[in-house]
Amino acid sequence: MISHERRGSGAPIVLVHGIGSRWQVFEPVLDRLAESHEVVAIDLPGFGASPLVDGVRPGPQGYADWLTGWLADNGIERPHVVGSSMGGGIGLELGRRGVASAVTAFSPVGFWRAPGLRWTQSLLSVLRVAAVTSGPLLDRVVEHPVGRAVALGSMFGHPTRVSPEAARGDLAGLAGATAFHAARNDFGRYFVAADGDPGHLPEIPVTVAWGTRDVVLVHRTQSAQARRALPFARHVDLPGCGHLPFSDDPVTCARLVLEDATQKEHR
Repeated sequence: MISHERRGSGAPIVLVHGIGSRWQVFEPVLDRLAESHEVVAIDLPGFGASPLVDGVRPGPQGYADWLTGWLADNGIERPHVVGSSMGGGIGLELGRRGVASAVTAFSPVGFWRAPGLRWTQSLLSVLRVAAVTSGPLLDRVVEHPVGRAVALGSMFGHPTRVSPEAARGDLAGLAGATAFHAARNDFGRYFVAADGDPGHLPEIPVTVAWGTRDVVLVHRTQSAQARRALPFARHVDLPGCGHLPFSDDPVTCARLVLEDATQKEHR
């Protein structure tokens, strides 16, 4: 059983989280989007409350394969896909294949070179080990703003804006992510190159948004590579935001998604 949340009505927007995350990462923007759209936030297989699914290869392309089928099985046709990190890579892949009618990608994976890839894999591994081995301690630490700043500072630009309850849930989700290692290792096979085939992406609204404080997928280098690889997309810097910008600046994040949705309707 795949865990997911559905709210609102209207043209569908599908929210796809990143490695070690869960659908609740979008909670700060979910209700804003659901005022005018049907919003489906999903836990990918092996993350959040969703179990691993036989035959699914964790990673951007493998999850894009699986999600194409899941959307069809659930009657969701050509949705606007919003993705965070690995979810951003999945969204771009669905747009390339013609499955998505619009894509809004927040700090998407794949725009690294070898040093950036190694950095991301290493940092994520350290965070996962900390979540697994120090869970009870971190649960107490995040009760306090200073503790959240320390524990969550690599993921959020303003970690004190994350509630203690959400912080505990995020850390537990990271610790319990059964697909973590497979997805992390799969990153080594996923590169988005400037001379790659964009498929259907130039035909649809595409926004790539990047927090200027992102240290997981480093803003300075990887957002620049995204601009070279996707010159037809709208590229937006999110000042002061980290890798997960939704609690850092929910108003701007929701606005970018809704602008893409409006652009899609007028095409």
